[in-house]
Amino acid sequence: MLLLVGLGNPGGVYSKNRHNIGFLAVDEIVRRHSLQSYRDKFNGKLVEGSIGSERVLVLKPSTFMNDSGRSVVAAALFYKILPEDIFVIHDELDLDVGKLRLKSGGGHAGHNGLRSIHAHIGEGYRRLRLGIGHPGDKSMVSSYVLRDFSKADIEWLDPLLASIADHIELALVGDDANFLNKIGLDIKPPNINQRNKR
Repeated sequence: MLLLVGLGNPGGVYSKNRHNIGFLAVDEIVRRHSLQSYRDKFNGKLVEGSIGSERVLVLKPSTFMNDSGRSVVAAALFYKILPEDIFVIHDELDLDVGKLRLKSGGGHAGHNGLRSIHAHIGEGYRRLRLGIGHPGDKSMVSSYVLRDFSKADIEWLDPLLASIADHIELALVGDDANFLNKIGLDIKPPNINQRNKR
């Protein structure tokens, strides 16, 4: 069984924030693969089901971003899921809007959700990094990630989330190159000047 985690902050006030792109991604995955409704478990929202041939738990921690690891480790321990079978989807400041990268292991690069997961299970999990761009100044990061996506963002965000959901099984089974190729065929680069600062 695989554990697929989307990172974000709980509550309607945060639901469309840039920081919540991980929640948005797993919600689209759950919808497109007709998985069950979320239930409250492990300090989060949990769905169990199948994506293609893979048995998957989908988790959205309800602990707020800074304490995401507490929810992740609770689910992983209960189901005896190893870090290498945990797949985390999160926002990435160091990638331009609409870009994505797959990564296994490594540092948390200052991302508070990843920092918390590192503290609880180590760094050996996999992650899908979804670019939201950078505001250009470190002092602006907090307000930037906690701001809603703009109308211009939706033009690239909705197709990207749909494509990720359609092809996520490839990433879950480790066929990273094919997954990224499929996304590339589906998605045109966003027509935004370098980084979206709105």
